[in-house]
Amino acid sequence: MELEKQIREQAQLAKQAAGQLANLGTPVKNKILLAMADALLDARQLILEANQRDIQAGRKAGLSNALLDRLLLTDNRLEAMAIGLRQVAALPDPVGEVLSGQRLPNGLEIRKVRVPFGVVGMIYEARPNVTVDAAALCLKSGNAALLRGGSEALQSNIALMQVLRQAGETNGLPAGAIQLIETTDREAVKVMLRLNGLIDVAIPRGGAGLIRMVVETSTVPVIETGIGVCHTFVDAAADLGMAQNIAFNAKVSRPGVCNAMETLLVHKDVAEAFLPPMLSRLAAAEVEIRGCPVVCRLYPQAIEAADEDWSTEYSDLILSVRVVDSLEEALAHIAAYGTRHSEAIVTNDYRAAKRFQQEVDAAAVYVNASTRFTDGFEFGFGAEIGISTQKLHARGPMGLVELTSIKYLVDGSGQIR
Repeated sequence: MELEKQIREQAQLAKQAAGQLANLGTPVKNKILLAMADALLDARQLILEANQRDIQAGRKAGLSNALLDRLLLTDNRLEAMAIGLRQVAALPDPVGEVLSGQRLPNGLEIRKVRVPFGVVGMIYEARPNVTVDAAALCLKSGNAALLRGGSEALQSNIALMQVLRQAGETNGLPAGAIQLIETTDREAVKVMLRLNGLIDVAIPRGGAGLIRMVVETSTVPVIETGIGVCHTFVDAAADLGMAQNIAFNAKVSRPGVCNAMETLLVHKDVAEAFLPPMLSRLAAAEVEIRGCPVVCRLYPQAIEAADEDWSTEYSDLILSVRVVDSLEEALAHIAAYGTRHSEAIVTNDYRAAKRFQQEVDAAAVYVNASTRFTDGFEFGFGAEIGISTQKLHARGPMGLVELTSIKYLVDGSGQIR
């Protein structure tokens, strides 16, 4: 009961702040964001020390290297977070944008404009940079943010929120506009998801278990971000050197993130030439290979893949590899096992490329590029609140526009119906 009371009080404070945020001018919001960016760098020692406490606790708890990498903050990552804040400040403010307008025959004038949601409840795991991204995007889009990060990043998130709130409130941020629920009690999430009337939308960001729990539990509307069982298909007409570089980047650059490749599909016509050097290069980077029978024959060091491997988001240095007979078989595999996140084809065949982009059902579909680009920062959004794999309201990296709803403003001169 005490936990529920505390979270309800935080949500009520956020609701009050949301009314003020909705009417906060763009210059003030930008000033706050720039102050936050400077404050992050000024307080880097405080933040990195808190992060090291989380890292040490994570090692003791047996977190994988990939999860520890998601948790880790460095000088470079803090710099990137500060750049993200400045980019959000530089982006156009979506609040109040007039999307369309018309004058009806009866003289009524109707305008369709963007407005904030109100209070966004964000539930996420591991990555402390999400705390900064969520705060920045919610602020610029006029939303209050009630954040509940993962227990493994608690000390980092507390330090980040302390810095952000102090810098924000010194420069005009309403009290309660960005808040962190500072508890490791999992019941806190269930409390948040029942706060209809106080939280306007819930956004989960994490593994399949978290997302499923939020979707199945919440009475608050949910924007579902999805896991990433992402594929790269090396077509018969691929440039094999390019394909090798793309596949290596998609798996190895950051294996713990949702846009990393989890399954490599290879056309049978190039399998013998492509797979041995490709898999040797991956193995040298400590990637465990789980393959179909053809893969195991071409690369004996591979482990035979089980059925569940094709649908698993490893978030680690593990890769499923399958040889397919055709583009049609690759498309069928992706349709059966993909999570509608990010898919890629490597090919010099124009028709194959266009067919792949046309038929694959995913938020982002690439030709001759790594799936690792599915990211708000890389797409020029400054940051992202998450990557939506659903089709209602928002899909793909969610930036400022996706954190708004619409309102119709109707002006009359005495009309009655």
